[in-house]
Amino acid sequence: MPTRCLRISVYISESDEWHGRPLYLEVLRMLHRRGIAGGTVLRAVAGFTGKGGVETTSLVDAGGKLPLVIEFIDRQGKIESVLPELKEMAAHRLIVSEEVRVEGDGLGTME
Repeated sequence: MPTRCLRISVYISESDEWHGRPLYLEVLRMLHRRGIAGGTVLRAVAGFTGKGGVETTSLVDAGGKLPLVIEFIDRQGKIESVLPELKEMAAHRLIVSEEVRVEGDGLGTME
């Protein structure tokens, strides 16, 4: 039976930091500490954020400019419990919330 959950997507840059450390890693650590079922960071091969120009990967690119997307899914109550801290960590970044249905036994990893 499908279960209604929320998926959060946070759009950041590789260069974003939280207390001197990569923001994406600190967000994942916070989610893990707070008991969220799981999280993933997706690295773009090209993209842009805000008014910045389009960035793309290349063999000579040292990194640090490409967009990243942090995604995680859990029940609404769990998501709502981490949103205040997430909003503090990723202030001024796009945070998207979508209602999703988790099918099959995928929820077993969330309990």
